[in-house]
Amino acid sequence: MIRSELIQKIAEENPHLYQRDVERIVNTIFEEIIEAMSGGDRVELRGFGAFSVKKRDGRIGRNPRTGESVQVDEKHVPFFKTGKLLRDRLNGK
Repeated sequence: MIRSELIQKIAEENPHLYQRDVERIVNTIFEEIIEAMSGGDRVELRGFGAFSVKKRDGRIGRNPRTGESVQVDEKHVPFFKTGKLLRDRLNGK
């Protein structure tokens, strides 16, 4: 599902809301999650999962095309851990 499909589904299930308002709500939620994560905070949505940021140290990598060694800089990557409810639903429990 992509963002526009999510907005469309929420708008269909809530006919009392205008689609532009639903779009603004969805965009605000995503922006707040991004803002919190960029500040180093963890975002937890009960029953769904938790978003956090993990630090990957710099290392020596290898260019797969040429085989030469390259320096890979330290970086921060997003990480998602599913919640128990989501895991259980995916596994049919």
